[in-house]
Amino acid sequence: MQEVTEYIEAQDEPKRATLQAVRESILEIEPRLEQVIAWNSPQFKLNGKNVAGLCAFKSHLTFSPQSAEVMTALADDLASFVVSKSSFQFDMDKPLPKALLTKLIKARIQEIEAK
Repeated sequence: MQEVTEYIEAQDEPKRATLQAVRESILEIEPRLEQVIAWNSPQFKLNGKNVAGLCAFKSHLTFSPQSAEVMTALADDLASFVVSKSSFQFDMDKPLPKALLTKLIKARIQEIEAK
């Protein structure tokens, strides 16, 4: 958890505040998530499985539900974002809506628990 805090605090504003807001929402949605640094960015795990990841870049932030299947299942919800196979970009100064985060996290946890 300390490493995740350090990663976020090392970012310039507005990235820092946006990442912190998204982090807080993620942990409100699923308090059991463990926070770690993997692939040089914050990751959130449940029972050792990746549920979500955040990453800061020069001109945007990314969120990954760690699953191409979740991305495909929620494609309509992600239509306004720049999307790749397993992640999507969002604005540096606009935290993701909690309703969208809830869908992404719950879908990923459901996928993990079904395996």
